Amino acid sequence: MIVVAGEALIDLVPQGTGALAALRPALGGGPYNTAVALGRLGSPVAFCSRVSYDGFGEALLDRLRETGVDVSPVQRGAEPTTLAVASLDADGSAAYSFYVEGTADRMFALPAALPSGTRAVSFGTCSLVLEPGASAYEELLRETAARGVFTALDPNIRAGLIPDPDAYRARFKSWLPSVSLLKLSAEDAEWLGGTPREWLAAGPAAVVVTRGGDGLTAFTRDGGEYTVPGERVEVVDTIGAGDTVNAALLHGLAARGALRDADLAALGPDGWAGLLGFAARAAAVTCSRAGAEPPYAHEVAV
Repeated sequence: MIVVAGEALIDLVPQGTGALAALRPALGGGPYNTAVALGRLGSPVAFCSRVSYDGFGEALLDRLRETGVDVSPVQRGAEPTTLAVASLDADGSAAYSFYVEGTADRMFALPAALPSGTRAVSFGTCSLVLEPGASAYEELLRETAARGVFTALDPNIRAGLIPDPDAYRARFKSWLPSVSLLKLSAEDAEWLGGTPREWLAAGPAAVVVTRGGDGLTAFTRDGGEYTVPGERVEVVDTIGAGDTVNAALLHGLAARGALRDADLAALGPDGWAGLLGFAARAAAVTCSRAGAEPPYAHEVAV
């Protein structure tokens, strides 16, 4: 079982140009998309979050169930669902503004336990920013790592939600001793400062940096560096592409029996090339269609 911990929200995606373009609601949130992608790829997966009782919340849970995601760890609340208003630039890249005050996902509380058989837990995005839930997710990260469970972190920076960037950067560094696999985009890396080698020295067994259509690079604690090119595809938009990479990495590691820190270094050049290539193919499928629509297992090969 892979558990994905973090927010579920509604993306409002413009259907034309201009400030008053019609907005189409789409199910989203980085962790939510990661859970859906894992389910579509065929991994046993559970979602750990707090979801509203409103109509949006019910729709979010319905999709998880339809995808085979275990929703038993989901907490519920009467607060409204978070909204993220997307804007798309000429190459399909997405930026977001958020409506988060008093919403359900930020009221997440530390769970008493995770599902039995949990082998990995994935964290990231808004859930590690918005209090009071951020502190609960942080505590879950530290507790999970202390028990020897594989942990993955995608900070997926949303700068507009971070009132004190320096404080967040310090907090990010404090998480690294509890992280097995750090995945982040080149833009996130630039915003955070530091280098993969500096982050590896703080704790993770591997760091994967994504560069959009230019591909992915993995850095390992033993000095390894492995790069694959991006898959060429006609991009509709990039919504959910990074989340698909998260899911593909975790799914691929599970398929290789490598959800342990020591196994990441043991993958070697061929293992990393196969894993990163799989993630690139999966992300390309997501980019080829509108919204966060990650591939099913039959569309990509491990």
